[in-house]
Amino acid sequence: MNDAIEKSAMRKIYIRLLPFAILSYFLAYIDRINVSFAALTMRGDLGITAAEYGFALGTFYWGYFLCEVPSNIIMEKVGARLWIARIMITWGILAGLTAMVVGPTSFGVVRFFLGVAEAGFFPGIVLYYTYWFPTYHHARIVSGFLIGLPIAVAGGAPISTALLGLDGLYGLKGWQIMYIAEAIPTVIIGVVTLFVLIDRPEQAKFLTREEKDWLSAKLLAERKAKEAIRTFSTLGAMFDPKVLLLSLNYFGIVVASLGILFFVPQIIKSIGVTDNMTVGWLTMIPYLSGGVGLVTWGIVSDRMNERRLNLLAACAVSAIGLIIAGLTIGSWWAMVGLSIATFGFYGSKGPFWSMPPMFLTGTAAAATIAWINSIGNLGGFFGPWYVGVIKDLTGSYAGGLFGLAFLCIMSAVVCALFLHIPNAAKDAAATQGAHAD
Repeated sequence: MNDAIEKSAMRKIYIRLLPFAILSYFLAYIDRINVSFAALTMRGDLGITAAEYGFALGTFYWGYFLCEVPSNIIMEKVGARLWIARIMITWGILAGLTAMVVGPTSFGVVRFFLGVAEAGFFPGIVLYYTYWFPTYHHARIVSGFLIGLPIAVAGGAPISTALLGLDGLYGLKGWQIMYIAEAIPTVIIGVVTLFVLIDRPEQAKFLTREEKDWLSAKLLAERKAKEAIRTFSTLGAMFDPKVLLLSLNYFGIVVASLGILFFVPQIIKSIGVTDNMTVGWLTMIPYLSGGVGLVTWGIVSDRMNERRLNLLAACAVSAIGLIIAGLTIGSWWAMVGLSIATFGFYGSKGPFWSMPPMFLTGTAAAATIAWINSIGNLGGFFGPWYVGVIKDLTGSYAGGLFGLAFLCIMSAVVCALFLHIPNAAKDAAATQGAHAD
């Protein structure tokens, strides 16, 4: 009986929550990374060097870092419906204002406030899913939600480069048209969020009473199993050694993934591709590979109900891909390396984001998920800046790629040696099963 109720409830929740989350994250990433395509013409128009471009890109992540934990704590208090809508509307407005920048300083300032506006969106959704899904669904649901990321890069590539081709329309540069056109849907969906998002399962009219009761009992049992081991205060959780090691692991993989993300179109151009539209289509290839890695690894991790070894393997694959790309830079083999690397980058996300909820609950979980993400996302500052500086110094992207590969190896070592995190919910379920037998 319970199996039938679980299948029915989970099917309804996946159908109701996942498509909207994918769309929201698609728009988030379009507005975050369209600068990588704008750079094909914007850098020349505004006289921005590669290092200045990388530095300005990274200011986004400082805004993110400063505001992410407060944002998630507020969401825990006021509810996801209101707070996610606020985040989307304000980041959409800031994304559109990027069309008004006139140089590296104003570009950096707008990017910083875009980070402030968007802070809390990703960890807020990860936290939101802990209200709706048992732990053994977490890798799949996080991977499913994050599929919007490679879709945004892959699908956004031809869209963004096509908009660049509208240069001169209404007296605007192509990159200005792109920023404005891609910001408008975010504001619209932000308003729609107020009407479609539901804060908690007990408010869900699409679930039956039996389904609500089953889900409440399941989530309560998991929470008690975690708290029986240890109940964390907010500050105690944020500075727990496991949390800091998770942050270090995530920092390494994010520096690497975002270090190449904003330069992929320019790396493709270095192969000899001159047409911007062709660059856009080719940029899809690594991120289609990333989408496959994201979904596949999420399913495998949940089926195995194992996180650490899956995360370790994904970090290793990322390092191998970056080394191949660095060794073959300037040739089409670099595309193969980038595709392998993105398969690993995105494959790591499902197993990784399933780990904090294995031992954290309540406000401590809200703050800590945001804390890990904010520390990790400082990689969005250091990664592009580092790659830009190395490119200016050497004239090649190879040195930057090798440095990013080293960080992936560091993340793999942290995972292999230190991330032994007990799965309280899994152990409790196994004990219950043994007693039932």
